[in-house]
Amino acid sequence: MPYLNITEVESAVTSLATAYPGTSQLLTLPEPSIEGRTAHALHIGAPAPIPKKCVMMIGGVHAREWGSCEILVHLAADLLEAQRDGTGLGYGGTVFTAQQVHDLLQRLDLVFFPLVNPDGRLFSQTVDPMWRKNRDPADSGGSSNPDCVGVDLNRNYDFLFDFATAFAPTATPQVSADPCDQQVYEGPSPFSEPETRNVRWLLDQFPRTGWFVDVHSYSQDMLYNWGDDDNQSTTPDMNFRNSQYDGTRGLPGDLAYAEYIPKTDLDTAVLLAEAFCQGLHGVRGLTYRPLSGFHLYPTSGTSDDYVFARHFDDPDQGKVLGFTVEWGTRFHPPWAEMEKIVLDVDAGLVGFCLATT
Repeated sequence: MPYLNITEVESAVTSLATAYPGTSQLLTLPEPSIEGRTAHALHIGAPAPIPKKCVMMIGGVHAREWGSCEILVHLAADLLEAQRDGTGLGYGGTVFTAQQVHDLLQRLDLVFFPLVNPDGRLFSQTVDPMWRKNRDPADSGGSSNPDCVGVDLNRNYDFLFDFATAFAPTATPQVSADPCDQQVYEGPSPFSEPETRNVRWLLDQFPRTGWFVDVHSYSQDMLYNWGDDDNQSTTPDMNFRNSQYDGTRGLPGDLAYAEYIPKTDLDTAVLLAEAFCQGLHGVRGLTYRPLSGFHLYPTSGTSDDYVFARHFDDPDQGKVLGFTVEWGTRFHPPWAEMEKIVLDVDAGLVGFCLATT
């Protein structure tokens, strides 16, 4: 099977909802994409008498990272089929029992949003394979400058969006305010894009979400919070909301700033990232690294930091630990290799979900 096109991704999601009506529900996202496409997510889980905690997984954010959609569609199908048939799941050397699958879906709701950026994926698969952003032309200066179309959706969330103020002058966060930056243009304002507003809406619909995973490529990592600086758990006032520290963030190993994370949250994040890496390793022996987002490179406006920051900005919001999978070693490997990566990452994600409490 080759990579799915955008019609096939949507068809897969809707078909799963139709095939498993007792344990799945199709969710229609409220805002069409820039080019007018409606997106769907899938909610799965066994019926329960009381509300359950939720794991939310999204993919297809960066257009050129083709396999992310397949990873999530495949995982949703595996879980639904195993639950229906009362079987376990086997991914190479990583095996989960029927009881583990049953318990997972009894204990958790899972929300899959496999294709956040349909316009970008279509453009990447038909015009420019290395296209990363969405297809918003609003800041491009008109059709005479087509290279300036698009916003990097994973810089468009409301977390340290004013990076020029937040970061140290010598820091190098991977984000840009230049509409003609073909990789990491953040957009004119947080949530300027319908695609990121759809993700925010989905979080609001599932207030018991405790864990969020954004599936990307590449670098063979499992990233956890934070992405703007080193982590520290001793000085609560040293945090992203405190303007006293503007102009100091983003420098590794310095004493001027490190981002506060409660020790219990950090310990849990590391444990879950390690559970993902362990499950993945068992499939065929690959080693992924669990590390904070900052240790890949400094960022702002990313989904994983936004979801975790919500609780700090508004304590009435539930706490959501944010993670980013960076699968593989290229954006669209040959399909024969991508099929193996799908098994790797799906095993890791099942291990991750089983490790949540």
